[in-house]
Amino acid sequence: MGFREDVKKIKALTDENRLAIMLALQHGEKCGCDLLEELNITQPTLSHHMKILAGSGLVDYYKEGKWMHYSISADGVREFRDMIGSYARCDCETDESVSCGCKKKE
Repeated sequence: MGFREDVKKIKALTDENRLAIMLALQHGEKCGCDLLEELNITQPTLSHHMKILAGSGLVDYYKEGKWMHYSISADGVREFRDMIGSYARCDCETDESVSCGCKKKE
């Protein structure tokens, strides 16, 4: 994956409504109607945020009747963690010849 896709995933979590949605989905799949009530937001607002979260790969969805159902994407979250880990590390963690001082001293 390239920087552009990484930025898309990171930006998906830079909004308080989207963070609240991710927390709400940690308890399992939810209907859009339940998210609207739980988060006290409008349907257009929910649709906007879900489009961003789904586009980033963090959320899966399907339509049943007139309602959308949303859940956290296990694969998307795993990829997100791996991606963040690739940026939030130091070579000293895997290469003893690198001495940057970021390791905890014991």
